Amino acid sequence: MPDIRELQARLRFFESQQAIRACINRYMTLCDGLDARTPLDELASLFTREAVWEGKGARYAASFGGYRGREAIGAMFATYMKTPAHFALNAHFLASEVIQVEGDEGQGSWMMLQASTFADAGSHLNAARLTVRFALEEGHWRIAHFQTENLFSRPTTAWNSDMPLPVPAG
Repeated sequence: MPDIRELQARLRFFESQQAIRACINRYMTLCDGLDARTPLDELASLFTREAVWEGKGARYAASFGGYRGREAIGAMFATYMKTPAHFALNAHFLASEVIQVEGDEGQGSWMMLQASTFADAGSHLNAARLTVRFALEEGHWRIAHFQTENLFSRPTTAWNSDMPLPVPAG
């Protein structure tokens, strides 16, 4: 039978995992709606003071590059915060989650699918592998190192259509 210290450690582990999930979820939610109204301070606060954000692999390294520090990461996101918005539609889907936690550090990995339509009406489908290191800073789990590596990317037609949905006649 586990003793109270073991149960407390297990509880901290699960609470940390959930806080990491909430952090990455908020990040994706803010990125889905990235425009001039996005709360940039909140988005930047999801990162540690010395965080790194980087695109990995030939395609994403060339397209996104890398940024070091909360201020530089916030400045990168600020370039998307304009009118009209860069994205007319943007949706991130995360799957295949694995989160490990040890003390005040965590590591998460996800498969990400991103469907986007841009203000210029072009649309794109991207799949990427996310590898994200988290750290407990000032009592909050924050992103310490965000890596996104493109697996495939392709243009496509618009995502949203006003066509009626096919449903059985009844």
